[in-house]
Amino acid sequence: MDGILISSLGSVERSWTKWAEMRGVNAADTIRIAHGRRAIETLALLRPDLDSEAELKVIEELEIWDNEGLTVLPGVLDLLTALPEDCWTVVTSATERLARARMPAGGIPVPKRLVTADQVTRGKPHPEPFAAGATLLGFAPGDCVVFEDSSSGAQAGRAAGCTVVATTFSHPIESLEAAHYLVKDLTGVKATRDGGDLVLSLAPLANG
Repeated sequence: MDGILISSLGSVERSWTKWAEMRGVNAADTIRIAHGRRAIETLALLRPDLDSEAELKVIEELEIWDNEGLTVLPGVLDLLTALPEDCWTVVTSATERLARARMPAGGIPVPKRLVTADQVTRGKPHPEPFAAGATLLGFAPGDCVVFEDSSSGAQAGRAAGCTVVATTFSHPIESLEAAHYLVKDLTGVKATRDGGDLVLSLAPLANG
């Protein structure tokens, strides 16, 4: 969701900065650790002395109420329009409540079923979230394509046995070595039909 479908970087950074200030934690370290990781795992790492479930509710509320600057990322709506509804879903490190609030606020259609942080026991970079996504859609992981922007997400997708396409506009290319393919953003991805098959074509990076 974040970094692939919508840009919520401002909201995420503002919310985690507020939480860090409330709990006496370095804000820069907090933001670095939080990206692409389930919030409950970030909280347990930063303040293991606190009740992670209670803290999760705090950060969830902060993020839900901060919708300023949410924008749809390039190429997203065209790609989603071209995909059959039963062939895609969202696998996110956000909680379900946050995901269902953030996507419509950002102008993204919300899948009926999605995989969120509160539906898995182990978050990215563990393969469980994407394995769950494949099961939800009724496909083998090897028949699924994962779109990611973070190192932990790319690692999770590859470990699950999916093909991983990573976007490069938000993270250094060297951090995305687990991806099979790299694109600048989703404007480089097209979905077409070839008989009964759904075919994805990718525009390669300028450097190949």
